[in-house]
Amino acid sequence: MDDIHAEHPAHGNPRSTAKIGGHPIHPMLVPFPIVCFAGAFATDIAFMASGEPAWAKASTWLLGVGVGMALLAATAGLIDFFGDPLVRGHSDAVKHMIANTSAVALAAANFVLRLGNPDFIGSTGIYLSGTVVLILFYSGWKGGELVFRHGVGVLDKHFR
Repeated sequence: MDDIHAEHPAHGNPRSTAKIGGHPIHPMLVPFPIVCFAGAFATDIAFMASGEPAWAKASTWLLGVGVGMALLAATAGLIDFFGDPLVRGHSDAVKHMIANTSAVALAAANFVLRLGNPDFIGSTGIYLSGTVVLILFYSGWKGGELVFRHGVGVLDKHFR
């Protein structure tokens, strides 16, 4: 039995290699950037509707925290992706990774471009925030496919 199959019994599920106590880390971290990026879009809308500077400040903070948490989630996701060839074997994993990378890059650019410039929200920032949320819908769908269709990180019956 080669190394790949030693950890994966016949028809075994792809394993999460970034885990704590057997629990995958990536799905524990992803809610934070998702909420931050969706919250940034919501506070952008509130800023546009009210003109209240506190909403612009909240958006900037949400983007900054979201990018930081996304980098942590991405680190765990990359460990999973490169740690198990069965994960890399799914095109959904590549699509999920590309979508998330795109979303985080847009959010990071949005964050940098609006620092000290709340007017950026009305010209381009709100559109970037909305685009990030749309990309996250797609990425979340692909992440769900990895777990619910392909069993990534799901324990086999043998291990229950």
